[in-house]
Amino acid sequence: MNGKSSLAIIVLALVILAGLSSLYIVDERESAIRLRFSEVVESGIQPGLHFKMPLIDEIKRFDIRLITLDSQSERFITSEQKSLEVDSYVQWRINDTSMFYTANSGGDYFRANQVLGSRVNAALRDAFGDKSLREVVTGLRNDEKLPDANNIDSDYGQRDILMANVLKKVNDVAKTELGIEVIDIRVKAIDLPQEVSSDVFRRMRSDREQEARKFRSEGQRQAEIIQANADQTRTIELANAFRESEQIKGSGDAEAAAIYAEAYNQDEEFYAFYRSLRAYRNSFNGGQDILVLEPESDFFRYLNNQNGN
Repeated sequence: MNGKSSLAIIVLALVILAGLSSLYIVDERESAIRLRFSEVVESGIQPGLHFKMPLIDEIKRFDIRLITLDSQSERFITSEQKSLEVDSYVQWRINDTSMFYTANSGGDYFRANQVLGSRVNAALRDAFGDKSLREVVTGLRNDEKLPDANNIDSDYGQRDILMANVLKKVNDVAKTELGIEVIDIRVKAIDLPQEVSSDVFRRMRSDREQEARKFRSEGQRQAEIIQANADQTRTIELANAFRESEQIKGSGDAEAAAIYAEAYNQDEEFYAFYRSLRAYRNSFNGGQDILVLEPESDFFRYLNNQNGN
């Protein structure tokens, strides 16, 4: 191979290398900017195949998908000077690649999250400072009632308005200062501080114990009333039963006396003889019985004379 052929091969290789280095591809999940001597000459490059000046231009690619910033729990003060622990998150994406690059030290995502987090924190602090604890927690004004539990679509309104105002405020600043668009800001949880929670739980426990004592006292009172009513009913029933039994017994005794009287009137002599025999049987039933009576006593009436004369 002579020198001309070698030179031609080298030139061809350089041409191919230059051609390849002048092509670049932007993924559909990305947006890019073109730098020339560290100065932005083209921004917002869309996905596809593009050309650049080899060895002079530099391509910076940025992910344009949603990015979630999960903030640390922060303590905010309501309009009633009550502390709340608020846990929130932010979703954002790059809106202006050129501004994002220049405003965040060459497109530093960490710095962008840091600045955005401070902006969101300040906006939430201002928003919570204008609202009462009830408005923040329930989403209702102090003069509003809780919605019907059967109406799932009831409008809580106030919290939605609060978050919409915070989103607008933060988004305006983020677009002009950071080149990003804030898609959503959400509050994940609102809690009382630990020291306040302990007092609240202690007070809740005290209230529940007081309520339990009230229920137990009321139950004891009702039990005593029921017991007293039962005792009264029992006494009345026993008295009525005793009265009815005495009435029945009196009626039976009266009927028995009437029967005895009728029988006595039918044969008085026989009835007297029968009574005397019963008296003898009862008196002389035991072997050691002794009676001290005069022989002419009426008790021996039928012993002395079979006719009782």
